[in-house]
Amino acid sequence: MKKTIIIGPCVMESQSILDEVGSFVSEIALKYLEFDFVFKSSFDKANRTSYNSFRGPGLEKGMLWMSDLKLKYDLKVTSDIHEGYQASPAGEVLDIIQIPAFLCRQTDILKAACETGKHVNVKKGQFLSGKDMKNVAQKLENYGATSFGMIERGNVFGYNNLVVDFTNILEMKKFSNQVIMDCTHSVQKPGGLGEKSGGNREYVSYMANAAKAFDVDGYFFEIHPDPDNALSDGPNMVKLENVEEIIKSLL
Repeated sequence: MKKTIIIGPCVMESQSILDEVGSFVSEIALKYLEFDFVFKSSFDKANRTSYNSFRGPGLEKGMLWMSDLKLKYDLKVTSDIHEGYQASPAGEVLDIIQIPAFLCRQTDILKAACETGKHVNVKKGQFLSGKDMKNVAQKLENYGATSFGMIERGNVFGYNNLVVDFTNILEMKKFSNQVIMDCTHSVQKPGGLGEKSGGNREYVSYMANAAKAFDVDGYFFEIHPDPDNALSDGPNMVKLENVEEIIKSLL
């Protein structure tokens, strides 16, 4: 079975950024047929550190942009929802519904995601072990999820830091259809820059290859043409020119 690569800019900064990265991903997808590529970007970052932080274009405009991109580049697409009412309209466009780590135990959101009939990816909370996610899996099964995946993204380790226990991948594979390694959020420094999160993109390829050793089913990369000036998660996003090198290392 092909490994999955979920990839795209953290937030939908503009339709032009979405189009630029979408074009890049479509070219990479045609070049590396060994992987199943899924384009990801958020229409709303509802959990930003600061009130002043950019959140995104919102549900209606975001789904319009995603629909256009999906048709233009023939890509599968995913995004995260933060409230139950967003699931149905998002499910009309998205191939995969993603649940953020902070909301992974919110029963009503999980239920709404399952009701779309789409594959549901749930990020493991920074406060949970891989074994703990079995309870989330049981909720998804009880609400009729046709298929679902779990995403490892590290655990809180003191203040402004995360640590990854790669055995979580093996634990979640016991009860999940698919386990993805979030290689960029796992190198994040939550709130590490005061009013926004820091991170270290130099570690991203190491996270990916460590997860490969644990037989992970796929990889999650946030990428951007100019991450140092990105409006969200810049420090841990990978520059477009470095993406192919990482993908090659995973073959």
